[in-house]
Amino acid sequence: MLGAIREGLERSRSALDREMEMRDLRDCYASLTPRERQVMALVVSGLLNKQVGGELGISEITVKAHRGQAMQKMQANSLPDLVRMAAKLRLTRHAIHLA
Repeated sequence: MLGAIREGLERSRSALDREMEMRDLRDCYASLTPRERQVMALVVSGLLNKQVGGELGISEITVKAHRGQAMQKMQANSLPDLVRMAAKLRLTRHAIHLA
């Protein structure tokens, strides 16, 4: 009986931890500007900075600036981190049209 109670508490704690992580992730994403969201969506879809610039009609240097801001605001340490975050948020390339 006590084992079942402990297991239930652990599951609840894990669920709350995941919920808090998602809330934090959504808050970080909400802090991005529309352009940072566009750049993030294209970068995590696998496009190079030059390709992102061509898609959005901006320079590669501007892409790098937006990408850096997005990574900082998302608290991503690397591109793979940013990709994992986008996957958790279920972001897709079509997000560029929503931003």
